[in-house]
Amino acid sequence: MKKSSLVLCLLLAAHYSFSVDYFVATNGSDTNTGTSAESPLASLTTALAKAGAGDVIWVRGGTYPHSTTLSLTQSGTQTDTLFLLAYPGEHPVLDFSGTAFGKRGMTLSGNYWKIKGFEMKNAGDNALNISGGNNTIENCSFHDNKDTGLQLGKGAHDNQIINCDSYFNADPTDYGDADGFAPKLDVGSNNYFYGCRAWYNVDDGWDGYMRGNNDVTTVLENCWTWGNGYFKDGTDGGEKANGNGFKVGGSDDKNLKHNFTLINCLAFYNKAKGFDQNNNKGSMFFYNCTGYGNKGNDYSIPLTLASGKTAEIKNCVLYNGKRNVASFVDQERNSWDTRFSVDASDFLSVDTTGISGPRKSDGSLPDVEFMHLAPGSDLINAGIDLGFPYLGIAPDLGAFETTIGVGVPHQLASSGFRVFQSGSQSISLRFGTDNTQTASVSIYRLNGQQILTKNLNAVPEGMHETVIDAPLPAGFYLVRLRWNGQSQTAKLLFD
Repeated sequence: MKKSSLVLCLLLAAHYSFSVDYFVATNGSDTNTGTSAESPLASLTTALAKAGAGDVIWVRGGTYPHSTTLSLTQSGTQTDTLFLLAYPGEHPVLDFSGTAFGKRGMTLSGNYWKIKGFEMKNAGDNALNISGGNNTIENCSFHDNKDTGLQLGKGAHDNQIINCDSYFNADPTDYGDADGFAPKLDVGSNNYFYGCRAWYNVDDGWDGYMRGNNDVTTVLENCWTWGNGYFKDGTDGGEKANGNGFKVGGSDDKNLKHNFTLINCLAFYNKAKGFDQNNNKGSMFFYNCTGYGNKGNDYSIPLTLASGKTAEIKNCVLYNGKRNVASFVDQERNSWDTRFSVDASDFLSVDTTGISGPRKSDGSLPDVEFMHLAPGSDLINAGIDLGFPYLGIAPDLGAFETTIGVGVPHQLASSGFRVFQSGSQSISLRFGTDNTQTASVSIYRLNGQQILTKNLNAVPEGMHETVIDAPLPAGFYLVRLRWNGQSQTAKLLFD
């Protein structure tokens, strides 16, 4: 059996017996049943009209031209997700060249969808616009569209954007709105981006500008952005092309709040700022981020926040750039502290080769040396514990935790703490203890919200595996094990 066929069989076996699998192929026909790979449909429009909660649409490789918007209006449920998936090992391209200027390629107003493995290009507006909730978009790319590649609005909430790329998006004629990713305007809360890249979008890499909603929360982790404000040939997009890497908010009246957290994020060579408050009045947290060579300020939080809101910049790196940060911002263990001196020798490389290269087979970001810390850098093990996993006696500064010279592992080396999903509503924890003790486990959203805690009483010495009930929505979480005043934290992807 071919590897792709084996993968497909395993995926199909995981679905409930009452779900339906539909297949779409460039050589299919809409008169076919579409329920087998041997009898595929020809169009996504037909497949979408048939699919309901729990169903799967498999799309074979090839290019699918579209002249009208694909609308995903139906919804799955928390237990019966709707799936729109690239067939294993194949690469479907949704080409929206035929759409009129101002018309989107795909809209997702439904809830509980998982969309994975698509290239979406040449739309007359957004390639993908999301207004629903609890959706996951994974391993997709959005490029050469006439507005933002992927935009979230109209209350879109609790969506996960995982390992996606958005680039070369430009909106004629003023070139002032096309971003890579845009959770903005009337967007809802708890949208999360992980492992995404945005480059050479004519406006911003990420844009969180608000209009029509207020006091929402967005989290970005392990995301890179560069070259924004320019066309794909490197020329300037013009006076309306803002060119910020991460624009974390702002509004017309300069009073709206977008609470934005960035963790392990990288911004470089943008036309304007790297990490930009704009006129956001919400809370902002920049943790373990790296700014390099942006034309404007690499870090910019100069304006007073709304009452009760806070801003923090911690464990961050700035090289070959500048900052504009007000005194009210809580700054701790950043490379511009007087204890540090930063130059090119602190990094394995300042050469950007490979930064936009192919992702790894699992969809994760490519391995590059750019801005990774070099052996001997005083930025290694120089940070403070912010509750995220790290190697060594303390976190490194900047976006990349180095494995070079890590020294003593974080907290007790003997704990061997591991966490993984063991069922549809449970997780398993593996850990070791040096003596009998009481332990506790807590689960947090990435924005810091605690959603579950459980005591593990009288845990004896030795290695253990414990299963706990955890009915979690799909997404990333932090799981913290505490014992004897010590703790370890691991990241969990719950699917």
